[in-house]
Amino acid sequence: MRIPEEIKKISEKLEKAGYEAYAVGGCVRDILLKEVPDDWDIATNADPKKIEEIFENSYSNNRFGTVTVITGSEKESLREVEITPYRTERDYKDGRHPEEVEWAQSIEEDLSRRDFTINALAMKIGKDSQLIDLFEGRKDLEKKVIRAVGDPEERFAEDGLRMMRAARFATTLEFKIEKKTEKAIIENSSLLAEISNERIRDELLKIIMSKNAATGIEILRRLKLLKHIIPELERGYGMDQNKHHIYDCYEHSILSLKYAAEQDYNMHVRMAALLHDIAKPEVKEGKGEEATFYNHEVVGERLAEKILKRLKFSKKDIEKITKLVRYHLFYYNVGEVSESSVRRLVRKVGKENMDDLIKVRKADRIGSGVPKAEPYKLRHLQYVVEKVSRDPITTNMLEVDGDDVMEVLKIDPGPKVGDILNILLAEVLSDPKKNKRDLLIGRIKSLGDMEDKKLKKLADASRESIERVESKRDEMTKKKYWL
Repeated sequence: MRIPEEIKKISEKLEKAGYEAYAVGGCVRDILLKEVPDDWDIATNADPKKIEEIFENSYSNNRFGTVTVITGSEKESLREVEITPYRTERDYKDGRHPEEVEWAQSIEEDLSRRDFTINALAMKIGKDSQLIDLFEGRKDLEKKVIRAVGDPEERFAEDGLRMMRAARFATTLEFKIEKKTEKAIIENSSLLAEISNERIRDELLKIIMSKNAATGIEILRRLKLLKHIIPELERGYGMDQNKHHIYDCYEHSILSLKYAAEQDYNMHVRMAALLHDIAKPEVKEGKGEEATFYNHEVVGERLAEKILKRLKFSKKDIEKITKLVRYHLFYYNVGEVSESSVRRLVRKVGKENMDDLIKVRKADRIGSGVPKAEPYKLRHLQYVVEKVSRDPITTNMLEVDGDDVMEVLKIDPGPKVGDILNILLAEVLSDPKKNKRDLLIGRIKSLGDMEDKKLKKLADASRESIERVESKRDEMTKKKYWL
């Protein structure tokens, strides 16, 4: 793979100053996988102060000595490159942060502190590219295995979030977790309780936003991690629903997420697809085919809000996701539900959220085992939503109003005012450039000079023209939804 010029220049500057420079971690892993790295990290034996001296356009603000270099690159992934001194860490007393961070003397020491073998890789940049692979990470890449560096229990005791990272890499790379590493995760899953909810949320979202999101959630459950992240979701595991469902609550939820990920839906839709039935275990009454889950969408809204707040989602994200959960059971049948009812739904959900709400319904349908995500009635609902949400074609669109007509022509309120406004509207619909106040005022004057009979005939023709425009717009909207 061609190394970006920005990375080459950073390496050359460090070496020219008498220091070592290695690309490390994920970028090396991606190169070996023949993928373009999302970002680049450089490790060096220069201390933070020296790094900042070498790179004037840089800054640092963390205890690990990382210095961020501003490259000025046009590519987002290369605009900022992190350079970190070789370091060792010790005494992770809280399972999150090392009590001591010391600068190491060699790249080998630095690699020894990393989480997984596939990330404990370093590459010398330059003509004689050299790969440093102390823990057989390249072999694990070839075997598609996630394996902890050294003793997995020690690695996870240092930072419990590494257990979620193992699940995330297994999900995004489609790798398997090595047995000893997996066993250590299961036995130490409670360490996740010591991790900040913000860090847990960030790792969870990386899983949720991957193409294998549903597989990732199942990996978390199997590794005993899900119960420390969304225990409410795990409560649905093995809980039968009723005659309308062929999957249990948990399986239905992750199959809904699976569809949302396959369709590349946004984060709000994916989270709502995962959480839309989160309250079913709480409200379930009865057993077997006749079980009921009354008001699970109402209770689900509150439960989803509690979960999202716990995971430190933003207020804006919480508001949108919970709204999608609350209204995912909207009722619609063609010819049965009126346009006024659809208007009320749009007011409650928000026009900007209606498309996402319908996407959640599609995910819910596929997650229930039905063969078709978007039946005719859902397409028809989309058509009605657009129809009731768009601005109607009325004389309010004009840059003049009835008062202007009466003032220009010195007439009292009456049918003539409406006739003139409809003539103006028809002309503006035909040529929007005419919707300028000075042009319309001039046109009002000329229409005022027209004899009443001729004006009335022109007004009737204008109304018919307006109706044709409205009808054509409606037909185009129907075609958009294959109706």
